[in-house]
Amino acid sequence: MLLGLLAASGAALSYGVASVLEAVATRRTETVEGLDPRLMVRLLRSWQYVLGVALDGLGFLLSLVAVRTLPLFVVQSVVASFLAVTAILGAIFLSMRLGRGDWIGLGVVVLGLVLVGASATSDSSVDVSRAEQWGVLAAAALLAVLAVPLAKLDGAAGATALGAVAGLGYGVTAVASRMLPGDLSLDHIAGEIDTLLASPATYALVVGGAVAMLTYSVALQRGSVTRATAPLVVGETVAPAVVGLLLLGDHARPGWGPVAVAGFVLAVVGAVSLARHGEITAPAPADTSPG
Repeated sequence: MLLGLLAASGAALSYGVASVLEAVATRRTETVEGLDPRLMVRLLRSWQYVLGVALDGLGFLLSLVAVRTLPLFVVQSVVASFLAVTAILGAIFLSMRLGRGDWIGLGVVVLGLVLVGASATSDSSVDVSRAEQWGVLAAAALLAVLAVPLAKLDGAAGATALGAVAGLGYGVTAVASRMLPGDLSLDHIAGEIDTLLASPATYALVVGGAVAMLTYSVALQRGSVTRATAPLVVGETVAPAVVGLLLLGDHARPGWGPVAVAGFVLAVVGAVSLARHGEITAPAPADTSPG
């Protein structure tokens, strides 16, 4: 369980740094119309975005370790604290002032994570049916279809809608990661390749992740980062938590259910209150012109 908590914390740190880099790159890239995959091609020309994606990849691997050992409501609430990481990094390196409300938000996140961590227990293994694996793949495909008309919305409505789709897409990847069959430890994964390629959950993970990355990048161009990030945090935490509790056998320590619920709510609410700190911009260059 300790390994899972450390992995989830490492994932939050990776995602927090990545969000800073990706927000800078996205805001500097030409705005697209609709759900244009060419946006990703343009973004890949930016070293900030490439490094951000690499950190996202590291965060995913760490979260994969976490979801295989801890309930989803624990992992996703810890991962949601990446916005606290972003806020702190912005304050340290970009001189983005933290107001009283921000400090309260950070405190609420920390309190929520302490409660969630205290209530955590190792997840109980539950056999996942083939139908449930196909179900999560169908959910990923549905999000891809919904994203197309939603990407035509402009302004705040577009940012909010696409941010929600992105959050649900990341939620799909969390659920799919938990459903992956076989032993995924480093010394056994090579022998599980055929099993993974035959599992619908593997493709759900890929589709969900691709939809999430593209829709969030477009959402950042549609409106304020707060409008895009707040629904993302809610979608990527609440939906997987519900699925974990209803279908995957997740539970808190005996007698700690109310503490787990309180901690989860506090962590999510605190993270949402810090959503504006995804609005990272590089400091303006100093004016060196004569006179």
